[in-house]
Amino acid sequence: MAQATKKTTPKKKQKKSVPIGKMYVQATFNNTIITITDPKGGVLASSSSGASGFKGSRKGTAYAAQLASENALEKIKPYKMNQVSVYIRGIGQGREAAVRALSNSDIMVTSIKDVTGVPHNGCRPRKARRV
Repeated sequence: MAQATKKTTPKKKQKKSVPIGKMYVQATFNNTIITITDPKGGVLASSSSGASGFKGSRKGTAYAAQLASENALEKIKPYKMNQVSVYIRGIGQGREAAVRALSNSDIMVTSIKDVTGVPHNGCRPRKARRV
């Protein structure tokens, strides 16, 4: 005789509460990438200007960076995050726009740090072009 097996429904995974996090803004001339992590560095949400629907040269604009930041902040609502430290890298137009979008939300900014890499006399430059 066959035994009747009881079907179990999988339990819904609960989102953990992360009150403090880090926000990384990488602003290049062509795109702006926003990543929001927990204090250990595990990615909770990310967004970019391209993921927000912009194409080509419009991805590098400040408005595109602002929308990308708002999209990333919308993704972390289930985590109940209320404090964030901001780390900015790059020289694009999206630097201030991403932080401005963050200040418009209800999340408190604890610190803003610029971590743009600066070469300490790095690679040798190309030889001078003679015409």
